[in-house]
Amino acid sequence: MAAKAEEPINEQAIANIYSAMRSEITQIYSKITELEMEVSEHSLVINAIQPLDPARRCYRMIGGVLVERTIKEVLPAVQRNKEGIEEVIARLNEALEKKKKEISDFEAKYKIRIRKPDEVKEEGGRKEGSAQGVLVGPAGSNE
Repeated sequence: MAAKAEEPINEQAIANIYSAMRSEITQIYSKITELEMEVSEHSLVINAIQPLDPARRCYRMIGGVLVERTIKEVLPAVQRNKEGIEEVIARLNEALEKKKKEISDFEAKYKIRIRKPDEVKEEGGRKEGSAQGVLVGPAGSNE
């Protein structure tokens, strides 16, 4: 009975599970993109403040509060944050690969095929006839 609770009952349940899996993949992609933007921002900050005098004042936002520090204090913290974000991106990429494999196994198990919008249009066009957009003159016309 435990096996039946695990298996989807009908096509609608399978479709719901499949769409949930696809939305998870989309969420992972968007999170990776967001974090990659943060890494690039951290890189810009590091490149901007690295050549400056380590005793120079700079300001850093910590939890919504702007704090005055020196470059000597801020630079290592920004570099650590960047490395931490890169580690998270690596873990998210691993999770993404697992999800992709899981969804491909699910597709194979339930024989799921995704129709592209142009395939659907082509099928509709075949029903109407193959001479779409062709103008033909009357059969008995004289020149």
